[in-house]
Amino acid sequence: MSAETSVPRPRESDVDISDSALFQGMLSEAEFAFAFFDGDGRVQRVNDVFCGAVVNVPEERLVGRQPVEVLTADLSQIITHAVQAVIETDAPVTEGRVRVRSAEGDTRHWSLSFSPVHDDSGELRAVALVGMDVTESRQTEEALRRSEERYRSLVEAQSQLVWITSPTGSVVEDAPQWRAITGQGLEEYLANGWLEVVHPEERQQTEEAWREALRGRTMFEWNYRVRTRASGYRHFEVRAVPIIRHGRVVEWVGANTDVTPQREAEEMRGRLTDQLGAAALRTARLQGATAMLAEALTVEQVVQVIIDVGRTALAADRSAVALLDTDRAALKLINGEGIPEASGASGEEIPLSSSSVMTMAVNSRRPVFAESPDSLRAQLLEAGGDEEVLGNYLASSDERAWVGLPLLAAGRALGALRFSFTRPQKISQEDGVFLEALAGQCALAVERATLFEREHRTAETLQRSLLPDRLPVVKGLELAQRFRSGSRHVQVGGDWYDAFVLQDGRVAAVVGDVMGKGVKAAAGMGRIRNAMRALALTNPPPAAVLTGLDRVFEATEEEEQVTTLAYMVVEPVTGEGTLALAGHPPPVLVSPQGTAILCDGEPGTPLGWPTSRRQFRFVVPPGHTAVLYSDGLVENRKRGLDAGLADLCSVVTEAPPEVVKSPHMLLDFLVDRMLSGYEQDDDVTALAIHVPPATKSDRMKQS
Repeated sequence: MSAETSVPRPRESDVDISDSALFQGMLSEAEFAFAFFDGDGRVQRVNDVFCGAVVNVPEERLVGRQPVEVLTADLSQIITHAVQAVIETDAPVTEGRVRVRSAEGDTRHWSLSFSPVHDDSGELRAVALVGMDVTESRQTEEALRRSEERYRSLVEAQSQLVWITSPTGSVVEDAPQWRAITGQGLEEYLANGWLEVVHPEERQQTEEAWREALRGRTMFEWNYRVRTRASGYRHFEVRAVPIIRHGRVVEWVGANTDVTPQREAEEMRGRLTDQLGAAALRTARLQGATAMLAEALTVEQVVQVIIDVGRTALAADRSAVALLDTDRAALKLINGEGIPEASGASGEEIPLSSSSVMTMAVNSRRPVFAESPDSLRAQLLEAGGDEEVLGNYLASSDERAWVGLPLLAAGRALGALRFSFTRPQKISQEDGVFLEALAGQCALAVERATLFEREHRTAETLQRSLLPDRLPVVKGLELAQRFRSGSRHVQVGGDWYDAFVLQDGRVAAVVGDVMGKGVKAAAGMGRIRNAMRALALTNPPPAAVLTGLDRVFEATEEEEQVTTLAYMVVEPVTGEGTLALAGHPPPVLVSPQGTAILCDGEPGTPLGWPTSRRQFRFVVPPGHTAVLYSDGLVENRKRGLDAGLADLCSVVTEAPPEVVKSPHMLLDFLVDRMLSGYEQDDDVTALAIHVPPATKSDRMKQS
């Protein structure tokens, strides 16, 4: 035996890398797609990923065949051309974006690489395909592209000018919006030309501030004026931030905003503030007047505010308001006491053909300032006034200065204001600005109030026309109603009541509330009331009527509309009745002794809600009174529903005996006491059903 003296060799693996089974296993376990093609372009070997994810064709159908024989037209064309290119050029070919529809039906993106495979002698033996699923990266790229497009669209749509510089502050990208404003050429702009268009008085400080931001890598915020293409200057605010990656500034991104309108407005406000410094108290009062005008809903309220402003902010001795009547070509005075009779414009109307401060303002659409009687005489005579009438007025009047202001809305004349002073009054330019601003606010308030009153009258007329003129007179039953509209300065709502005799002699009674205000609510109330009458006369049980109303509501009303009601059918004399509620407050039953019991029946849901309607027995014994009402009686801004119901029961107990016996007196008592101490902000509707106590003869008949 001889000793082994050679260097130990590493232990060799038992795995034979040339083993076909090992190679096949590698292909089957790989996450990539593999395929091999012979020199004729036929498929030789494939792995599962290629079969299932790329071509969706089983291996047994692929091996030994040309791609065109088994694959879809577009995919076979890509693979065939790529394999042929490799065979002809003996060089790799890559198809970077191939769309494939998977077996699940979604679209995947693959990157396919084709490479030549040589034998030991260098001969081309096959073409190898390696595919990788790049769907996620493609989606990421697409999302990034969309994000960039959105950003670009946003930048182009807004008024800001976005620009980018290098870490040292040099301009590296074009900014077409900037050049469109400044008129600079591209080369001039890229050569740091942006500083050349900054106003000379601000250029040095701007450059120093920019350099300081570059050195400190801090946000750059500045204001400067820029020379425009038209050789004027506009004000810009600029803000730039450094983009830092891995501790280094890679670029600066900035945005310039044109603030010229704001700056000019600020400068104008500054000038006005300086000019009106001596009139600070009057300006404060004007602000208060503006707030009051914003709250005024009626023309009467607007006129009162104008009169108060004339007395306080202007120190005027008289104020007058007139609205234009285009049909009569005249101004209709709203407060005639603001114009002395001796002015020649007495009465309720001032014809536009006459000469006065107000007609002159309306006809010219411009303010009229007369600082003295001589000034007024000259202006009125120029406008065609009668010298004798004017002379008589000036001789007898104590007025010595006048202001006439047209009320204009979108260029349309609504009327005029008149302020007069018993002393000469200097009307400065600042005073003129003040007065025109006041007139503008007054015109808006008058227009808003006129529209409000018109709609209020229309809705109120509609609402009252839909309520019954009188309640039916039925033996053995007394009916009473009270309807109190909300404050005249609040739009009418959709409260309603109704009572009528059914074919079998019973009486149907209902109180409803269509939520909302104005014509829309009143019209909705009319539709529901008419539908309820028709349903009740056909099939009177409350549950059936509410079920029918639900169907009507779904067919005619909007989804957001909320309507509630309480509906009962009662038998005269006995008071036997049936009640159903659709999200409405419960009726209250008042006994002859003055106690109150709230109905504890199921409240139900508002009309149109999917629900099974139920009715329940509700008896009004002889001598008792049932009161149906809207939520305006028990609920307001300061009192919730639960508290209101408790108050209602408490108020009933305070009613004197003679009030409890009379349904009319009872309703007056309840409405007055429930609203006492509260500002009424909603309509109040109440309907009383009283069953008189049985007389001696009635009892004898029953016995």
